[in-house]
Amino acid sequence: MYELKPDFERTRARYDAFWHCAIVDRPPVDIRLPKAGAGPIPQKQYANWDEKWMDVDFRAEQMAAQFEATDFVADSLPIAFPNLGPEIYSAWCGCEYHFTETTAWSSPLIRSWAEIDRARLNRQSEWFRLCDRFTKNLLELGRGKFITGFTDFHQGGDHLAALRDPQTLAIDMIEHPDEIKAELARTQKEYLAVYDYYYDMLRQGGSLACSWMGSLFGEGKFYIPSNDFSCMVSTKMFEEFFLPGIAEECRFLDQSIYHLDGPNALRHLDSILAIPELNAIQWVCGAGNEGFARWADVYRRIQRAGKGMSLEVRLDELPLVFETLRPEGVWFMNIAGIADRDTLDAVLKRIERWK
Repeated sequence: MYELKPDFERTRARYDAFWHCAIVDRPPVDIRLPKAGAGPIPQKQYANWDEKWMDVDFRAEQMAAQFEATDFVADSLPIAFPNLGPEIYSAWCGCEYHFTETTAWSSPLIRSWAEIDRARLNRQSEWFRLCDRFTKNLLELGRGKFITGFTDFHQGGDHLAALRDPQTLAIDMIEHPDEIKAELARTQKEYLAVYDYYYDMLRQGGSLACSWMGSLFGEGKFYIPSNDFSCMVSTKMFEEFFLPGIAEECRFLDQSIYHLDGPNALRHLDSILAIPELNAIQWVCGAGNEGFARWADVYRRIQRAGKGMSLEVRLDELPLVFETLRPEGVWFMNIAGIADRDTLDAVLKRIERWK
């Protein structure tokens, strides 16, 4: 199906089993290795970060070249992510947008709730047309070779936090609850329509629903619900303001994995696990908090709730993973320490024996 992943159908079966908290022969393992003898990846000099990020024609060609220089071993997939930063959705709605070397951020647009009508999705904006162009470039270059996915939407509560500034939105939770709820409901309809727009584009271009989360993809509508702003609110407020929209998004999707980011968001785990239509959790512990052993109970809670999970672990942590969890519903998003095929083959054989 894809030239750069000739064994795609075998990998496809493993991911399908993952979504059902089952396994075919083993859990999917996402590992990439450099291709022997590959030539250099094309580079280009820019005057500033804006120029580099916005040169989506060259970026698409560079990504295609990088894929040609990569061995997509185990269950890794050549997925092209049209990355324009985590707040591009808010830029589509009028926020000023800024780039650094590795990420982007938006400036708050709404000084008071009386101005909320300024924040409306504009499909004719420079940023929306740029994302269209990036996605279409990748679809054309990847036809029959690799998969192209969605950009990073960051909708819902994170979008409102971008419009208002997170600290201001935290105060709004007390002073303007009705305005927040109304805008969340309105932007949810807007976002779901944009999702369908890009979903149709991907499927018509021969791709699958996928995005920034490694090789994970869905056979139907797939995405990654999230709310990084939730680390600033109580579980009571989270359930009142944000959980209904997250649950609605999960019902809209065929497969979903919730991006739970940071220890201060962990208080909401049980509320999120209670969403029947949610398939899986990506727990991100944050820099300085790494280590499977430290969070083993979190992963057990996820499995007890009947949900799948992503795991990013070190090679030396695998024995504890095998002792702690069942293989059903586990996706190894990364196993650090695998640098060659011999090591990979030995690890895969051990994972196949995991019962």
